[in-house]
Amino acid sequence: MQAINYYIIVEKIKVEPKKVGGLILTDKVDDENRYIKAKIISIGNLVPDSVKKGDVVYFDRHAGHGITFNETRYHVIQVGDVVLVA
Repeated sequence: MQAINYYIIVEKIKVEPKKVGGLILTDKVDDENRYIKAKIISIGNLVPDSVKKGDVVYFDRHAGHGITFNETRYHVIQVGDVVLVA
């Protein structure tokens, strides 16, 4: 699977449930976060060198669209949707 042009294929990184004062917060609390943490799987040929395969990035949860490939769920976003490279 190879991204083309300005597109990036990412796989969402599952975040462990948080504990606050001995209480485990559910995933519903995480829905309030605007950004999703993901690992870059493939980058298009026009993506600048500021991001590369294997980088961990954050992108807006409303950006791009999801695809399923070999029973794994990925997101296809544009390079402009990346807000942070960790």
